[in-house]
Amino acid sequence: MQTLREKLRDETRFLIATELVSVRGSMAESSAIKARSFANELVACPQIDWVSITDNAGGNPQLAPLALGRPILYAGKEVVIHLTCKDLNRNALESEAWMLNSEGFNNILAMTGDYPVAGNEGIAKPVFDIDSIGLISLLHKMNQGLGAGQAQGDDYRLEKTQFCIGAVTTNFKLREGEVMPQYLKLEKKVQCGAQFIINQIGFDSRKISELRFYMDTHGMQHTPLIGNVYLLGPRVAKLFHEGRIPGVVISDALWELCQKQSRSPDGGKAFFLELTAKQIAICRGLGFRGAYLGGVHSFPAIERILEIERTFSPGDWKQFAREIRFSRPGEFFFYAEDPATGLADRTRENPRPQSHSKHITAVYELSKWSHRTMFEPDAAFAKWGAKACARAKDPMQGPRPLRVLEKLSKEVLFNCKDCGDCSLPDIAYLCPESQCAKNQRNGPCGGTREGRCEVDGFGDCIWLRAYERLKHEGRELALLDHAPVVQNQGLRGTSAWANNWLGRDHSARRASAASPEKIPVEAGALKS
Repeated sequence: MQTLREKLRDETRFLIATELVSVRGSMAESSAIKARSFANELVACPQIDWVSITDNAGGNPQLAPLALGRPILYAGKEVVIHLTCKDLNRNALESEAWMLNSEGFNNILAMTGDYPVAGNEGIAKPVFDIDSIGLISLLHKMNQGLGAGQAQGDDYRLEKTQFCIGAVTTNFKLREGEVMPQYLKLEKKVQCGAQFIINQIGFDSRKISELRFYMDTHGMQHTPLIGNVYLLGPRVAKLFHEGRIPGVVISDALWELCQKQSRSPDGGKAFFLELTAKQIAICRGLGFRGAYLGGVHSFPAIERILEIERTFSPGDWKQFAREIRFSRPGEFFFYAEDPATGLADRTRENPRPQSHSKHITAVYELSKWSHRTMFEPDAAFAKWGAKACARAKDPMQGPRPLRVLEKLSKEVLFNCKDCGDCSLPDIAYLCPESQCAKNQRNGPCGGTREGRCEVDGFGDCIWLRAYERLKHEGRELALLDHAPVVQNQGLRGTSAWANNWLGRDHSARRASAASPEKIPVEAGALKS
């Protein structure tokens, strides 16, 4: 029997995956029994290539995906386990990955995850110790043989895992400053080890084609792309339209169509099944490697969708693509429209006018000047700072006057949380700890709504603001040149200035990885 990795490598195959949403409660709950029965039907269906199982979807507490996944895996069907960063820190994620590897689960969909919205006795505290890029990097290192660290010797490597690592992306965003960072982050995910990509839910064929063409023209043409095909219904369409599900949007025009169809004698059932089948046909026609069926909770519905799709002629998808184009007014597209097809024209990029961003502030200009003066490696002040911190009574804090100045200035200017491993220079001098609900240091999550953070109270996404700042200077495509960043929590409460000057923070680790020369560890430094 072929593994998922082998199936993905076979470019002649078009794969069908199905999402199984976990439930709250034990396997004895009626909802779990129903999910298990559904899973048994999926196992028996040769047309289903793999079953994907969610991890606390929507930020709600649910049964661990392993419980539903074991019977499916043991029955011989490929399983993809969702692994998210919202509930587990890096140690727990590594531990979970070792357990999955030990039990034969070799396919992981690595995601940052939705912000928690529920929990016993109130909303749970989110973790977000690392993000999707950090998780992808961790899993890739495990595939290469993860270093065991000092406890077993610096050169000792653990046994290699065989994870097939998937990632998620979305370009169904309204503003340029949302879409472009998502594309740049997609490239980083592939560079860091993602082996297949699933796009977010969306109902615009032009955007779907644009993603395919962007990957083709930016070095990702051989990375398998799976189309997210979702079975809509009146209730879930209402949730999407109201913005109740982070990262998923349907336009007013599509919402009106859903309402109209819901008034038909069958409540729109036939329409929504055919719409889903048409989306599969579009993905097939555009050269996607497969379709990922979501929102389907009964096997007869899956059978009917696949049956409808088989009735289509090879060229029908082109007409379907013209029909399913539910973008929003003013939505940004990377490529111009091809008038002959209504899809993206990969030969013509849309112009991206020079930004006159409101985010270019005096604080931003002061921050850039301060960084050039104090923290560029060849700056005289940086050399003096390194010597002063190394000679200080506590090299982790540096000289007391400098530490007082650092804390006061950064609290006033950035609402600094004193993490000790500063990412301000990486994000156009915007703080991910105080201004991002998920502490994202390697690009945006997928949950923004028209540029706004999915979590109330955080305003515009810091990555949109960072993109617009850099675009003003013509450097927007360098937004994620710094990635991947994995924050060292051992530096919390210490001087970020001293850590930078003495080579203890993530920027020093990045420089060390890029250079054959080993950066010396100064007195009091923490080894990473």
